[in-house]
Amino acid sequence: STFKKPLPSLKRGTNNNMNLCRLLSIWTLAVGASAKGPLTDDADEGTPFKHFLAFNSNQTCASDSHAMPFNNQIRGVNLGGWMVLEPWITPSLFYQFLGGDETNTAMDHYSFCEVLGPEEGNKQLKRHWESWVTEDIIKELADSGAVNSLRVPVGDFMFEPYGPYIGCTDGALDYLDTLLDWAHAYGLSVLLDVHTQKDSQNGFDNSGQTQGFQWTSRISNYPRGLTTFQHWPIRAAHWIGDFDSEAVNYTNINHDNIAHSLRAIDHLVDRYSGHPAVLGVEPVNEPWELTPIEALKTFYWDAYLIVKKKAPYWKFIMHDSFRFTPETWGGFMKGCPDRALDTHIYQAWMDNPFILNTSVSRSIWQPSSRLNFYNNACAQKQQIALMEREFGPVIVGEWSLATDNCAMWLNGFNDNLPGFPRSPCKYIPCSLPYMGSDQPGTPVDPGAALQGPYGTGISGPSFGLCPVDRDWMTERYNSAESGSNWMSSPPEAPRGRDGTDEVMSLLALKKISAFSGIGHGFYFWNFRTDLYNPQWSYLLALERGWIPKGDLNDERIMNSCHREDVGAFVCEANREAPEETVKNGISYALGEEKKDSAYVVKLEGEPLYSEGDAVFDEFWKSHRATGATCDFGGAAQLKEANVTHTDEYYSDDYYNAVEVKEFATWKIVLLVVIGTLVGSLTGFALAMKLSPKFSRRVRSSTILRPVTRSTVFRQSFGNMLEPGLQGYAGISMD
Repeated sequence: STFKKPLPSLKRGTNNNMNLCRLLSIWTLAVGASAKGPLTDDADEGTPFKHFLAFNSNQTCASDSHAMPFNNQIRGVNLGGWMVLEPWITPSLFYQFLGGDETNTAMDHYSFCEVLGPEEGNKQLKRHWESWVTEDIIKELADSGAVNSLRVPVGDFMFEPYGPYIGCTDGALDYLDTLLDWAHAYGLSVLLDVHTQKDSQNGFDNSGQTQGFQWTSRISNYPRGLTTFQHWPIRAAHWIGDFDSEAVNYTNINHDNIAHSLRAIDHLVDRYSGHPAVLGVEPVNEPWELTPIEALKTFYWDAYLIVKKKAPYWKFIMHDSFRFTPETWGGFMKGCPDRALDTHIYQAWMDNPFILNTSVSRSIWQPSSRLNFYNNACAQKQQIALMEREFGPVIVGEWSLATDNCAMWLNGFNDNLPGFPRSPCKYIPCSLPYMGSDQPGTPVDPGAALQGPYGTGISGPSFGLCPVDRDWMTERYNSAESGSNWMSSPPEAPRGRDGTDEVMSLLALKKISAFSGIGHGFYFWNFRTDLYNPQWSYLLALERGWIPKGDLNDERIMNSCHREDVGAFVCEANREAPEETVKNGISYALGEEKKDSAYVVKLEGEPLYSEGDAVFDEFWKSHRATGATCDFGGAAQLKEANVTHTDEYYSDDYYNAVEVKEFATWKIVLLVVIGTLVGSLTGFALAMKLSPKFSRRVRSSTILRPVTRSTVFRQSFGNMLEPGLQGYAGISMD
């Protein structure tokens, strides 16, 4: 096997001018030999693979007529938190580290193995592997009728262990083998996603090792005894090279790490190339946006050739490195069969555009309304369609129904992004451990307040309660556009005011429509969560009815974005917003378009709001496909346009069913008074008819006699009196 050839020595930190592509192609020499010999830089004739020629010089291919087109429509879920630990997904594994210090706190997979050691770490991991993903769960996903594929995050360390992973992750591949057999038995394909890389490709805990991290307890001794750390202000990623956080660039390329990653992929392909359940591989998950793009593309190219040499029918999925643009990926690996681009689309971190308030020099941020979330979801199909045209097949490899950052530890163990979450979170009792009562640190102590160590943000259990996504409130009349009621409402909806089911159901339909109607499908993140958080759990979303079971190609889903697609909304100035807010919003929109905004300060009253109508709507419609929302710091809101809709499958329930008509106090009092008067008169008339004794007393009363003999009374109630009593009321029977 050509793989057995010794690798060349690639030194980390070299600063010479050797061509990067030439260095990385050395790996191709070792594993990509063709019938004519190994690939060389002079690849004008191309190197033959099954059904295509690979041109190393420009990283393109020429495929023949036997190449299989990528016609798969993926409807999948991620099995996250299983082979690669993420504290927010399985907090029961990490409760044991609450109250710890620098020496005994773990906050990712790497430190989990480092702190516990290989023996205890492996013991806990095996218990976790056995219980987090089971055959019953795989069967339930398959039986839903809406899932045909699984995306399984795996660690590079599973195929070539290093550091604290050695011994700690023993046996992981055996569990993965079993999972693949289950998937095949239930008719599901599996995309193997290499979720971690040595020294981290993005600095997140999901890369296996949080990078850009510093214990800060010694910097300040007040309050005394606290253990503190920082991560987000200094986040870094050193997989592909040494990152200079001050210059915000890479000083060199780490060829040792790249070679390690390619070897891990080769081991993965060797082990699973013959398994019928495997759809393909994703060689790296979420390399951050500062990754040198040419180095990343060369890594993708070399990994692609490794895969295609031994698994010619596998799909090869590449993450977009948070740069989902044709300028970055258009034409890359043109003509190469079975490749696709993966993009991750979340709304949990979605904000309204900030407005620089010139009077106080500060940025204003606030959550979005439901209509903004709906429009943003449907608008994604425009960018997906563009990338399908400029690059090729696109898969949304991760998405969820979350519209806030409330899920505990979503942004790291005992930490949070600065300024997040934007709104108060809902708290529920922390779950019992899914792996059994033997798990250390569980259950959470109901008598303990928020425990350390403490990051620069706050998230964690307190008095036995854990934060989860907040409820959506049913909006009061005329507030659905701005979402003002939801933003100011309590995180847990009062009885009778919970609109979460309606909002989530409609949002799910629109997202599924956008991701599958134009692109090549999706994988929902995640299949389950330890805490009760259905916005992140496919199984719980199915249970709540948010995501429909069965065929996801029905017309109800396909037409769920009808109103957004036909332009049935306009972005107008909010007439209830202060004029200064509207001016700031207009100035922001014009500034983003590099247009002069000096004239705005002179506008006031309706001319100001009318100008806002024009500016806001033009900006929103031009940029909604790339995530722009109609808010502008409270200066604008979506309004329904005067458009006739003919689609019989369109439903307006997302606007009407979630609104509650709210009456003013004076209206309520008036209704009570009118109801009392009508009830009294009706009761009087019935008594006159049904009780002769009461009628005679009324007739004989000197006070009521003028009333009973009045023309109005005789005309209104005469027919309700007994015939024998009509005469007493002065009513003739003739």
